[in-house]
Amino acid sequence: MNKLHINPGYCKGCLICVEICAPKAIKACGKINSRGYNLPIEDDMQRCSGCKLCEIVCPDFALAIETDETNTKKK
Repeated sequence: MNKLHINPGYCKGCLICVEICAPKAIKACGKINSRGYNLPIEDDMQRCSGCKLCEIVCPDFALAIETDETNTKKK
């Protein structure tokens, strides 16, 4: 299963990633962090197609998708 990795030090809570995710595999966490940002979190990563569009559109390079293919190459 694909996995979402977020760097909270880079993320500014724009949530463009959430809006662009067609299968709605990620969502806003709904809580404001200590810096005042609403960060994205995994919702249902079984729906994630691994297109990495969320990763591509992130203006702060704050997230990455680890796909099943990536996991296979590491082994």
